[in-house]
Amino acid sequence: MAIASKKLTFAEYLQYDDGTNTRYELVEGELIPMSIGTGRQGAISKYLERIFDAESRRMGQNWTAQRFAVGVRSPRGGRSDTCRIPDITLLPLKQWEELANREAIIELNEPPPILVVEIVSESTRTTDYQNKRWAYAVLGIQEYWLVDPLIEAVTIFTLVSGFYNVVLSQGETIPRSQVFPELELSAAQILSAGT
Repeated sequence: MAIASKKLTFAEYLQYDDGTNTRYELVEGELIPMSIGTGRQGAISKYLERIFDAESRRMGQNWTAQRFAVGVRSPRGGRSDTCRIPDITLLPLKQWEELANREAIIELNEPPPILVVEIVSESTRTTDYQNKRWAYAVLGIQEYWLVDPLIEAVTIFTLVSGFYNVVLSQGETIPRSQVFPELELSAAQILSAGT
């Protein structure tokens, strides 16, 4: 559901304040409110954020996982501006620190995140599976995880020659990540947020 009656530029989006605490993505110049999500979605995102941070430390990587905190500007082929806010964004700690004194948005001329995660809801299903998949591939994001409680599946999209290879995992199957190759979490563990 778009909010503004006119298309916004990226600069207008950065300045937009409607006096509420609503977070918006900018999609082709239109403000799209981000839903709060279910408690299950919140638990999954918090669980993965902690797992990614712990695994990054274990691997000796100076990476940080951030929930709902980093915007990713997307190319639109000359159309209006788009900025997505993934449920989880994994990026180098140095890049995160560089965002401390400006809008936490990764621009088109900056290195893309290492990995992003979207947790699917009924209202985001088409966008998560189609639009974001295309945009994240164009940006060169190595891995895109889709955690889908609706079908009880975890899908990992791995970038190869500009396109995503897709592997869907369910139940006790362990989704294989190239970013975290030794991570031993089943789809069921992720979907139950480790409980």
